[in-house]
Amino acid sequence: MASVDECRAALDKLAEQFGELDQETRSKHVVDRTLSCRITDLDVTFFGRIHQDGLEAFTETPPVDGRPADVRIRIGSDDLLSMVNGELDMGRALFSGRVKIDASISDMFRLRKLL
Repeated sequence: MASVDECRAALDKLAEQFGELDQETRSKHVVDRTLSCRITDLDVTFFGRIHQDGLEAFTETPPVDGRPADVRIRIGSDDLLSMVNGELDMGRALFSGRVKIDASISDMFRLRKLL
């Protein structure tokens, strides 16, 4: 099991990877959405936001407005690290139940193009 700090570093790396997306891809697939990433085996949730300029750094502080995130991800710590490092395919992880995402259908299609 990975630590909270390792998961935080993986999410920071994910934000960097989003920063490398070209402007055309961002324009086509990225819309402003709030995100939550629940690390199931560590009982911790990280919160962030994706928008045209990239993926903001995740924090453990929930949004002030108290609304649930637009996209809610549930994943184990080791699977998060594997996914961010390119060792775990997101599609296969979703179909096998290792990753669960609660989002609208349109957001799911957008995420698929980005990950």
